[in-house]
Amino acid sequence: MSSRGVYLLGGAQTDFRRNVAAEGIGDGIFELIREASLGAVADAGINASEVQRAHVGNHSSEFFTGQSHLGAMVPAVTHEWRDLPSSRHEAACASGSMAALGAMADIEAGFYDVVLAVGVEQMRNVPGTVAADNLGCASWRSREDLGQLAWPTAFDRIADEIHRRYGSMTTEHLGRLVQNSRENARRNPLAQTRDWVETVASYAADDEANPLVQGSLRKSDCGRISDGSSAVILASHDFAERWAARRGHDGLPPRIKGWGHHTSTMALDEKLRASVDSEYLFPHLRATITDAYTRAGISGPEQLSAIELHDCFSISGYMAIDHLGITAPGEGWKAIEDGRMEMGGSIPVNPSGGLLSGGHPVGATGVRMLNDARRQAGGTAGEIQVEGAKDVATLNFGGSVATVASFIVGRD
Repeated sequence: MSSRGVYLLGGAQTDFRRNVAAEGIGDGIFELIREASLGAVADAGINASEVQRAHVGNHSSEFFTGQSHLGAMVPAVTHEWRDLPSSRHEAACASGSMAALGAMADIEAGFYDVVLAVGVEQMRNVPGTVAADNLGCASWRSREDLGQLAWPTAFDRIADEIHRRYGSMTTEHLGRLVQNSRENARRNPLAQTRDWVETVASYAADDEANPLVQGSLRKSDCGRISDGSSAVILASHDFAERWAARRGHDGLPPRIKGWGHHTSTMALDEKLRASVDSEYLFPHLRATITDAYTRAGISGPEQLSAIELHDCFSISGYMAIDHLGITAPGEGWKAIEDGRMEMGGSIPVNPSGGLLSGGHPVGATGVRMLNDARRQAGGTAGEIQVEGAKDVATLNFGGSVATVASFIVGRD
């Protein structure tokens, strides 16, 4: 089923550089939800009372803040939402995309005309070692031992598997991906690393400037802990037509043209064993992407203007390249060397700075990607705008590439 009737009226993102606890905000998780939600309403130019339903994406607020039941926070944002039907979705780093899929399904089913999707995470209020342990809950702890640094360990194993199956990838290739994300983030006024001062050694095999974290992965290869929230307003075709008319617009806003969603087993080794005879490391990831392409009526990345992909680690960004079809399987290094994924290239990747440099508040990431795709397709992305952007893809996944979602956003 294609998504012919789901439009994106507006959206918002908090500053991912913030440390909410350090600001002295006692109820930080609620304030993040409130800021992004009301920001999205304002950006869409609608009344809060026109929102009929809400979906919240969040991974692990119970661990970080001691707070669950976040869906019930949305009605407290404004008196106009005091009995708004709302619920929470959890799928590790793909939680925000699950909230967006829930909102989209409500509209496709004809239940509601205007739905809010908001993703949120507060993680900078605990020490780094505690945060790493909290986030490890998205691994299958009774089936796989990933240690205290669960995700650096898991993605280092993925790096080893890519080396074993395909070869060719080098630490220099990963370093260039990180540098590209940093360069893009410097233009993004909401990016976590926008004002970081680094040197060439910060991305190199330099044990002092860029120490090893786990296996072959160094500090620069690993995303940072972030606080933040992002929200989008989704609407039916009928409402979008009325919305455009009252604003005096000739055309409709960007819409979700295609989507994909697959989930594999949580355990990394089980996924790798299952794909041993496949040309792709994660066949379900490839299927998610091709589903989105098919539903959008496009043949592949050559018809995209940009991609916001999931680079929680440099190796996850690298791994996504061939699954997206930017190169043949195992040849992602070619797209790094020829510069096609840089701003000004044929397929810019992560104009926002991505997760590595833009920031990764886990539950917010999928919604943030969708909002950035909306901004690019609508020509409102400001300093990170890809000139002439039409169709833009997102690729978001949770855990060790267990839950995967992709959206294609564009204008007719």
